[in-house]
Amino acid sequence: MTLEVMARAEAPIPLDADFRVAPGELLALVGHSGSGKTTLLRTIAGLWTPRTARVSVGGTQWLDTGARVNLPPHRRQAGLVFQNYALFPHMTAAQNVMAAMDRADPAEAGRILDLVNLRGLADRKPARLSGGQQQRVAVARALARRPLALLLDEPFSAVDRATREKLHGEIVALRAHLKMPVVLVTHDVNEAQLLADRMVVIEKGRQVSAGTTAEVMADTAALRAMGIRELAAMLPATVAEHLADGLTRLDTPAGPLFLPRIDAAPGVQVRVRIMAHDVILSRARPEGLSAQNILAGTVTRIVPGAGPGVMVHISLGAQEILARITRRAADQLGLQPGDGVHAILKSMSVARDHVAQPVTASDG
Repeated sequence: MTLEVMARAEAPIPLDADFRVAPGELLALVGHSGSGKTTLLRTIAGLWTPRTARVSVGGTQWLDTGARVNLPPHRRQAGLVFQNYALFPHMTAAQNVMAAMDRADPAEAGRILDLVNLRGLADRKPARLSGGQQQRVAVARALARRPLALLLDEPFSAVDRATREKLHGEIVALRAHLKMPVVLVTHDVNEAQLLADRMVVIEKGRQVSAGTTAEVMADTAALRAMGIRELAAMLPATVAEHLADGLTRLDTPAGPLFLPRIDAAPGVQVRVRIMAHDVILSRARPEGLSAQNILAGTVTRIVPGAGPGVMVHISLGAQEILARITRRAADQLGLQPGDGVHAILKSMSVARDHVAQPVTASDG
């Protein structure tokens, strides 16, 4: 069932947004703190009502201010995971899950906890669970409502990086299993690119860009709202082999890519987030460089910025990466669409959490 959202308001919180989320799709609401992301999520959940708004799932109206329809939160089949998880400290994991059910069912609670990789932990209270485990209980409790849409409000901000990486994979697996629309609120553009099918960028309550992650990352209005340094592209790759020197060789459409060891078996498909400001361009294939990654491609377009920089879009077969270079460098190279170039990337410039990891069931 498709989730459809439209919200307009001027005060006390300005809003102007309109988007849809298909079943099985994860849409990320991205923006800086105070941009209005959580307010939109609260509108969907029924915790706040703008002056003008419509929210529906599968054609069923949850909110329509024009028609005076406004279902209370408990009648909206939305599963909401808060930033701080909001678990009942005196209840076990299973009891927290059953608290969201119409009728307590220990067997069903156990099944849902198994689904989020908490087998054997049903009798533990939150104080005896790690941050990652508490987050999984919060997701399980949201799922216990049998929701038509899953709403995630900065759900990974309270855990360390290693746990966050594991939880990212589990959310992807869970979304594929449940086939429902998922809305993720995040200020982390890396997280949005790794997890989302589509993005909506919010600035001061206003929707400034919407589309696939690739489309949004190529939108200058979105980049101004998110910060130009966030410009990046996702490059699909396959793990080829782990080398004795600590690097992993990946196969990409444009040739091999060498990165610090990735915890994935050969043959596993991953996606690598390549920051535009980490890419150097050369007309000829360079020799005598310490950089290990040199990918041959074709310039597809050059987008000038407001300052001294330009964004160069480079085709690598069916994929694309981006390079942020100065206008002077582009002029000196004489770059034009259709020109062949070599994109140079240091192995150590790709952070570990910029690689979309395969799903694991390991504990966080």
